[in-house]
Amino acid sequence: MIKILANDGINADGKTLLEEAGYQVDTDKVPQDNLINVLPDYDVIIVRSATQVRKDLIDACPKLKVIARGGVGLDNIDYEYAESKGITVFNTPAASSQAVAELVFAHIFAMARFLHQSNKELKTGKDFNKLKKAYSDGVQLRGRTLGIIGFGRIGQEVARIGVGLGLEVLATDILIQEADIDFKVYKSNDVRLSIHFESTDINTVIRQSDILTLHVPYSGGRPIIGKEEIDMMKTGSYLINTARGGAVDESALLEALESGKIAGAGLDVFENEPTPKKELLEHPKVSVTPHIGASTIEAQSNIGLELADRILAYFGDDK
Repeated sequence: MIKILANDGINADGKTLLEEAGYQVDTDKVPQDNLINVLPDYDVIIVRSATQVRKDLIDACPKLKVIARGGVGLDNIDYEYAESKGITVFNTPAASSQAVAELVFAHIFAMARFLHQSNKELKTGKDFNKLKKAYSDGVQLRGRTLGIIGFGRIGQEVARIGVGLGLEVLATDILIQEADIDFKVYKSNDVRLSIHFESTDINTVIRQSDILTLHVPYSGGRPIIGKEEIDMMKTGSYLINTARGGAVDESALLEALESGKIAGAGLDVFENEPTPKKELLEHPKVSVTPHIGASTIEAQSNIGLELADRILAYFGDDK
C-alpha cells in the first residue's frame, strides 16, 4: 500500500479520492524536528508552506518517491536536489490563481477607500462625522495603471480582473514574453474577448504604475522591491505583496510609507512569519492578511483534487 503523509493537511475531497484508490493518507501533523524519524516509512509527503523538506530529510528517506506542494512556490523544498535523487516534485499553481488574484484586489480596494482603517475606527466609537471627513479622499481605480511583476497564472488572473475594472495593465516577466488573456462573460458563450499582452521592461513597469503587485517566486537574497525600486515608483502609488515574504524590503517600505512616497501597501506575506514586524501590522497605511492568498473553500478543494489526481497519475495502478 502506498503511504502518504499530508503533513500540512489536504482538503477532504482530495483525501477521499486517494483513499478510494486504496492509498493510506495520514494527516496528523508531525513536528519538523521529528519528520526525519517518521517520513522514511512514507512514499509521498504533501506539504504547504509550513513544512520544510531539505537535503538532510531527503537523504533519510530512500523510500520517498513524491514531494507534493499544495500551493504555488517551492521555496520550502530542496526540489533540485530531490529531483537529482529521482524524486518527483510538483506544486499546484493553477488551483489557487483566482483566489490569490481576488485577494490582491481586496487589498487594493481596502487602501483606495480606507476600508481597513475606517472599519476598525468606526467600531471604537470615534466621532462619525470626523471619520467621514478623514476618509473622504479615497481614489477610484478606473484609468489608473496596474503594474504586474510576474505574469504567470496568478499575474494573468490579476490582469483579467484589472482590465474588467478599467485599469491600464502593464506586465513584466523574465520568461513569459507575451500572453493572450481570454475574457468570458459569466455563463455566456456568446460574449468573448481576448487581449494580447507583451512583457514590458521591469523598470518601466515600476516607474509607470499607480499600483504595483508582485507574483514571482522568491527564495531569498536581494529583495525584488528594495529601496532602489521604491525610489523609482510614483509618489503616492500602492504596493501589493501576496507572493513571498522578503520579496519586498520591509524596512525600505516602512520608510517610504512614512515619507509619503508610498500611499499604501497590501501585505499577505511577511519576512518573519508567523511574527511579522509590529510596525507593519499597526501602520495605518498598511492592509494586512495572515498569508491567506490561497485559503478559500474553492481553492483548497481544487488544490486537494489536483494533488490527488497527480499522485494517482504518478503511481497508476501500483497500490
